[in-house]
Amino acid sequence: VQLQASGGGLVQAGVSLRLSCTASGGTFSSYGMGWFRQAPGKERKFVAGISWRGDGTYYTNDVKGRFTISRDNAKNTVFLQMDSPEPEDTAVYYCAARKFGTSMSAVDYSYWGQGTQVTVSS
Repeated sequence: VQLQASGGGLVQAGVSLRLSCTASGGTFSSYGMGWFRQAPGKERKFVAGISWRGDGTYYTNDVKGRFTISRDNAKNTVFLQMDSPEPEDTAVYYCAARKFGTSMSAVDYSYWGQGTQVTVSS
C-alpha cells in the first residue's frame, strides 16, 4: 500500500485545515488508518485513528474535541479535519495504515505516507 499525504501548510491559530491521505495499491477498506505527528526534536506521536469500517475513532487527549478523523473508502482516502489549531500542533503529520486494526502505537503500522508539514502561527 502506498500512501500520499497532502493538505499541510502555514495557518494562523484558529484557522481550520484539512489533511488528506490517499492510498493506492491495496484494499483500502481493510486497513485501519492513523495520523501521527512529529515535531522537531521530538518523537513521533499518535494523533488520531479510525477503524477499517469507519465506525470507531480514537484521539489523543491533546486534540480531542478539535480534530476529527474520517474516511471515504470509495475514494481510498482518510482525512484529518483540524479545527481550532494551536501553535503546539505544529509538526510534520504522517498517515499510516495497519491491516484490519487500529493502534495508538507507531510500531504497529506497516505502511506510512511521506508526511506533510503543518505550521500554526500565533
